[in-house]
Amino acid sequence: MKRIALGILVLLIAVIVVGASYEALGRRNATKQYPPRGKLVDIGGRRIHIDCRGAGSPTVIFESGLGTGGTLDWTLVHDKIAGFTRACAYDRAGIMWSDPKSTPQDAAAVAEDLHATLKAAGISGPLVLVGHSIGGPYTTTYTGKYGNQVAGLVMVDPSHPDQIARLGQAVSVDVHPKQSSRLMHAASALSWTGIVRFMMAGSEVPKLRTEAESRIFDEAMRKVFAYASKSVKGATAELDGFDRTMDQARAVHGFGNRPLIVLTAMAPFKPAQQKALGITDQDAVRFKQTWKTLHEEQTRFSTRGRQQIVPDATHYIQIDRPDVVIDAVREVVDTVRADAKAGS
Repeated sequence: MKRIALGILVLLIAVIVVGASYEALGRRNATKQYPPRGKLVDIGGRRIHIDCRGAGSPTVIFESGLGTGGTLDWTLVHDKIAGFTRACAYDRAGIMWSDPKSTPQDAAAVAEDLHATLKAAGISGPLVLVGHSIGGPYTTTYTGKYGNQVAGLVMVDPSHPDQIARLGQAVSVDVHPKQSSRLMHAASALSWTGIVRFMMAGSEVPKLRTEAESRIFDEAMRKVFAYASKSVKGATAELDGFDRTMDQARAVHGFGNRPLIVLTAMAPFKPAQQKALGITDQDAVRFKQTWKTLHEEQTRFSTRGRQQIVPDATHYIQIDRPDVVIDAVREVVDTVRADAKAGS
């Protein structure tokens, strides 16, 4: 028994050493193969990656959802929008190329980081904020804190401050993202062993509407996978701050008359998605209808708000239907420009 136990211990140590070496090599290769496209700006001892393209006013600022993709979540829309105005995507603390932080992360902290990043990058406004998923509460909170800079908003299937309670009334399962907290913390704690990188290496990238979009998206996901073991810590910190984020966004009561478009993804859940969520067919229908209603309410944050249903898109509308996001941003940008011209 002692020999068996010793053999298992030796094997375990060998696996850990190999895994840690695999992870260290993977991080070095990621740095060499996939350097940041934008620039790293110092915001007081930490660097934030911001990638600005194009020229013109207002400046579009992309705020990604909860996850590890950061700037690359906007791959299919960034250049197209940069064709008619300056467009900037950035990575929040600990995501992709941005340095991690030791302090808690939530919407207020994100707003402060973004404000410092824009100042360091020489960007003052006017801004059009484009937020996906939890990026909705983030942009809402930013508008509440620094509204003098914000001229318009586009929300891409945004989270709603009251979604946990409201969706919980509509379906028979707990929809709070804390359900994945234990897994995220484990992945974060064990990222140095190479397990996250190993799991990402086997991930399949879905095919998109066109061959060109699929090719561009595939290249972007290679970068996301290469940095996933680093980014998971930043994403976990945001998940930990989820409830605070919702409370902070809830404290903002409106956007005045700023132009606002809320895009709502209404593609039915696929069987695999329903199974993962643990919901019935009836739950799935109620979930979508409640989601639509929550977005209708968000459009009323502005006297010039409107909702656009996207029936053939899942949660990542900017990937399933990038053209819809591009058109919505163009509409808000044109409105902001018309407002500026009328005011002058």
